[in-house]
Amino acid sequence: MRATGWYNLALAQRRARQFTQALASYRKAIELGIAQPEEAHLNRGVIFSDFLRDYAAAERELEAALALNPLYLPALINLANLHEDLGRREPALEVYERILALDATCWIALARYANLHSFRDPHDPLIERLRRAIAAPSLGAGDRASLGFALGRALDACGDFAGAFAAYRMANDSSRESVPPAIARYDRALHERLIDRLIETFPLERPLAPISSAGPQPIFVCGMFRSGSTLTEQMLAGHPRIAAAGELDLLPDIARRLAPFPESVVEMPAERLAALRTEYLHSLGRLFPAGDLVTDKRPDNYLYIGLIKLLFPAARVVHTVRAPLDNCLSIYFLHLDQRMSYALDLLDIGHHFVQYLRLMAHWKSQFGADIIDVSYDELVREPSGTLVRLGESLGLEWRPEYLAAHPCTVRPVKTASVWQVREPLHRRSSGRARHYWSQLAPLREYLTAAGITTGS
Repeated sequence: MRATGWYNLALAQRRARQFTQALASYRKAIELGIAQPEEAHLNRGVIFSDFLRDYAAAERELEAALALNPLYLPALINLANLHEDLGRREPALEVYERILALDATCWIALARYANLHSFRDPHDPLIERLRRAIAAPSLGAGDRASLGFALGRALDACGDFAGAFAAYRMANDSSRESVPPAIARYDRALHERLIDRLIETFPLERPLAPISSAGPQPIFVCGMFRSGSTLTEQMLAGHPRIAAAGELDLLPDIARRLAPFPESVVEMPAERLAALRTEYLHSLGRLFPAGDLVTDKRPDNYLYIGLIKLLFPAARVVHTVRAPLDNCLSIYFLHLDQRMSYALDLLDIGHHFVQYLRLMAHWKSQFGADIIDVSYDELVREPSGTLVRLGESLGLEWRPEYLAAHPCTVRPVKTASVWQVREPLHRRSSGRARHYWSQLAPLREYLTAAGITTGS
C-alpha cells in the first residue's frame, strides 16, 4: 500500500508540474516494491523526455523498464519515439520491427514504421500491408486514422495524388470518429469570439520592472502549424547564442491558469504579472541553465502575443508564414492532436486560417516591428539571405558558417517535422497544392471570398 501511495503521489505531482518531486516519488514507489515497476520507469522516462529534456536519462528509464519486462509495448513504443526525436532512424526502425514481431496488430507501430520508410514505388509491399490493415474488420477508428495518414504519405511520395487525398480524407474522417465525447467539434462562432476577445483585451499598458539579465531569455517563434516554424527554429539554433527549446507548453499553461483568459489580466496587479514572468523564466532556466537565448517555438503561441508583450515588453516574435493553400493542405495531411479539431476538415482549416490572419493583423497594428515575418518559401529558396535579415532583426550577427549546422543531426526535434527538418533544404513542399488543385476547389473558393489570394 505504501508503494501505491507513492505512485499516486507521483501522478498528482506530475499533473501539478512538480517534475523533480514526481521523479523522486516514482523512485520511492519502485524501491518499496510497486507492482509492475516498469510502469513507474516508463513514467519517469516520459518526464525526463517531454518536460526536462534529459534524453539520456529518459533512455535509461525506458531500458530499465524493458529489462524488467522485455515485452512491455508502451516502453518499446516510447523508446522508438525517443530514437525518432533524436534523429536515430535505424534504431527507431529496429524497435518498431521488434514491436511488430511481438504483435503484428500493433497498428500505431506499423503506422510509425511506415512513416520512416522512403516510398518510390506505388507497388511497394508496405503500401499493400497498410491497405490490408486498414481493411481489417476489427480495426478501431483511431488506428484506422493513424494507418490512413501513413498510407496518404506513402501514396503522395509515389505521385498517386488522387489516392493520397482519398487516404488522407479517410484518415481525417476516422480521426473525427475516434474523438472522445469530451472533445468538442470545431465551433467556428466560438473561435471567432475568442479572436474578438483577444483583440478587445490587448494591448494593455501595464509596464513591468526590467528583466534581470541573468538566465536565458526567450525568442518566441509562432505561426500556423505547418508554416515552417520547426525549420526556422532549427536553423536559428545554428547561431552559437541560440538554443532550440521546441514546443513548450509554458504560455498555454499560464493562460489556462488565468481563466477566464484574456479578461482576467485586465485588472491583474503588476506584482502578479511579474511573478508569472519570473515563473516562465525559471522554467526556461531549468531546461537551459547555461543558455543565453532560447527559442520557445509553439506555433499556436500566436494566440498569446498580447500576453507575451505584456510579460516581456521588449520581446521579439518570429512569425512564420507560408502560402495559404500549401499551409492548409499540410495541416489536413498531418495527424494532429484531436483537440485541434479544426484540422479534420479543409473548410474548418480555412476558417481557422482566416481568423489567424485577422488576429495577426491586430498584433502587427499594435506591436509593429517587434513581429518579424519569415516566409517558409523564401527560407528554402534563399536561406542565407533570409537568416541574415532575421538575425539583424533580432540584433544578432549571422555568419555563413552558422548555416552549416543544418540539417539538424544532433539537436532533438519533438514535432511532426522531425524528419523533414533533418533533410537537406529542398523546395518540394513549396507549391505542393498544385498536385491537389481540383480537390482544393472548395477551400480556394472559401479563401478567395475572404480576400485571401490563393494563386491560379
